[in-house]
Amino acid sequence: MIEQRRVYTVSEINDQIKVLLEKAFPLIWIIGEVSNFRKPVSGHYYFTLKDAHSQIAAVMFRPQIRNLQFDLEDGQRIVGLGRISVYEPRGAYQVILEYLEPKGIGALQIAFEQLKARLASEGLFDEDRKKIIPSFPSVVSVITSPDGAVVHDIIRIAARRFPSIPIEIVPVKVQGDTAINDIENALMLLNARMSSDVIILARGGGSLEDMQAFNSERVARAISASQIPVVSAVGHETDFTIADFAADLRAPTPSAAAELVFPSRYELSRQCAELTQKLFAGIRQMMAHLKTMLMENVRTLVHPRQRIQDGRIRLDDLAGRLSNAAALRVQRQREYLERQRSALLSASPAVRIRKYHGILEQNRLNLLNYIKIAQSEVSAAFREVQARLQTLNPQAILSRGYSITRKVTDATVIRSPRNVVAGEELEILLADGTLICRVERILPDDKTIAEYIVTRNR
Repeated sequence: MIEQRRVYTVSEINDQIKVLLEKAFPLIWIIGEVSNFRKPVSGHYYFTLKDAHSQIAAVMFRPQIRNLQFDLEDGQRIVGLGRISVYEPRGAYQVILEYLEPKGIGALQIAFEQLKARLASEGLFDEDRKKIIPSFPSVVSVITSPDGAVVHDIIRIAARRFPSIPIEIVPVKVQGDTAINDIENALMLLNARMSSDVIILARGGGSLEDMQAFNSERVARAISASQIPVVSAVGHETDFTIADFAADLRAPTPSAAAELVFPSRYELSRQCAELTQKLFAGIRQMMAHLKTMLMENVRTLVHPRQRIQDGRIRLDDLAGRLSNAAALRVQRQREYLERQRSALLSASPAVRIRKYHGILEQNRLNLLNYIKIAQSEVSAAFREVQARLQTLNPQAILSRGYSITRKVTDATVIRSPRNVVAGEELEILLADGTLICRVERILPDDKTIAEYIVTRNR
């Protein structure tokens, strides 16, 4: 009996492989370097994890990305937690990551920030400590690795821009255990010789671990203590090291450092030609201006004989004007003197006495008139007051037939019959004497004396 063959479809194979892998590697830690990093519109991260011998596809989905504490990019070494799975449509296996952290960068980054803050507090990075980079250096020293592409890039750019400037290469280790000593000794050596005008400290890009020599305190202090200006050109444009802050000038790349340090002979030639043209143009313009001024001066020149004649005419004119001015001044002084004499005569004591004597006589006559008028007014007022006083005099009233009746006992004036009683003695004051009478009867208010007499006679 022939054994029947078991034929799998591609989907079945991929599905079983997926089950086996996910069962065998449910959750694993993996370490590697990020490359081929992509971030499509979906927001997921797709990249490759690799080491020196192999690589594996990796993916991290958007919900897990929100928990990342750093930005993922190519060249980073990371440690991740995830699971192995198979993407069935392509039959490719990959690691699906749930968590990522940078490999070894945490401690180095903390040390970097702490050293940066401490050196900054000491003023090591202050702008007033920075030295000026010379525009035309006579010798340029380059501290870098002799094996890398950096030194060749700097030499190539220097040869293109200004090949006559000598370049001194000081070979050092730019990473590893001896890199710090090499860089520090190179800086000390160049400062002891003082044969260079500027130093370029350069290396290519790399990880934070690779840059450790340039993030050391010893290198930073050696750069700061250098009497020769130092240009730092370490890593890529986005990389910053402690050496960059301590240097007198930071270049984003070694090639950019060479562009900054070595002047361009073509640009200098162009500037020289441009300045030469401007100089000649300025000289021509100045000569034209001087020629114009000379022609104007020639036109304004006068023959000496004519100048003498003009001077004589001017002298005669000035002499005449001077004579007229002198005569006018004498005339004005005479008029002034006459005014002063008249004023002096008018202020003579005799004249003033006569003047004030007349004023005094006039004032005397006016005073007499005022006295007469005042006497007349006072006499009239006196007579008027006297007449009014005479009118109010009680004696005058009595002379017209009136009398004043008073009590004998206390001289009280009687103004009403009710103020006396029958039999009381009264004093009657007349114009020429006094009567003492006794009250016989008091008549009622509505009865006259005539009626009383008629009644009594009856």
